[in-house]
Amino acid sequence: MPPDAATVEAADRAARHWIAEDASLPLGSEAHKAAVCRMFHETFNPYKPSVIDWPKLDDETRNRIINLPIWDIAVQTEGKARLRMLSYARSCLDPDMNKTVALNGWEEGRHKEVLSNLVEAYGIKLEPEPEYIEPKDPEWAYMVTGYSECIDSFFAFGLFELAKRSGYFPPELVDTFEPVIQEEARHILLFQNWAAWHRRNMPFWRRPWFELRVAAVWIFLGYERIGLARGLDDGKKAQDNNFTVTGSAAVSNADVSIAELMDICLAENDRRFAGYDRRLLRPTTMPNMVRFARLFMRRPRPAATAVAA
Repeated sequence: MPPDAATVEAADRAARHWIAEDASLPLGSEAHKAAVCRMFHETFNPYKPSVIDWPKLDDETRNRIINLPIWDIAVQTEGKARLRMLSYARSCLDPDMNKTVALNGWEEGRHKEVLSNLVEAYGIKLEPEPEYIEPKDPEWAYMVTGYSECIDSFFAFGLFELAKRSGYFPPELVDTFEPVIQEEARHILLFQNWAAWHRRNMPFWRRPWFELRVAAVWIFLGYERIGLARGLDDGKKAQDNNFTVTGSAAVSNADVSIAELMDICLAENDRRFAGYDRRLLRPTTMPNMVRFARLFMRRPRPAATAVAA
């Protein structure tokens, strides 16, 4: 039986707001690590994909959803993220961080279940899923997934808000995905603070190698995003690996400029993180890059207002 509205609202509110009671949270300290882990566990949202009541769609809206070029990649990405996070959790010797990253992996599996249920509910045809292989280097795999989510979530926040404003999809369907989108904010908040804690607590002689690996991850992700790291589709259904960056036309029938989309992404990024303790680190690379790019773009014109005769 689905939970009542008051229970859902309370869980949603708890998932978005968290302040540590600690007087001080020095980066990399035991207090910092403990606060990050408490935040992640105490903001856990207990929604169950199995009780989601998928809204009935008219043919036009259903076709619009079916034709989004993302479903294979979305399902497979969550499957890989789950395995990579659980693999890293098993290799992490700190018991608190071990349990927290494992919960993150479990939530990635829940995202995959949500997507799988949506695919089944609306008759979306998927390619056969590949075999998910345990990574040989769990830390590298976790870093690739974490920084990739920092990129994709930044744009996903904006696209989701654009879809909500446009009315291009039923409000019931948008509301169904709201806790999943907010959960991504928690995931990258955890990852960003894990990276700071991990960096501060490793032997000094390992830090240069770690920073080289971080740089290598960003190079790899940039290479992947421009398509050079992807193989040919070999006749398979085309999927868009950059949908979070290029997908505004698929979620809105309004003519939205790149500058306007960037502004929405920046505002939504700030809003998604606003309820969490400000002493916890937020991802900064994508917001800073977008703010820099905006310096060279015109400001969107304000909407025209009718003049009384």
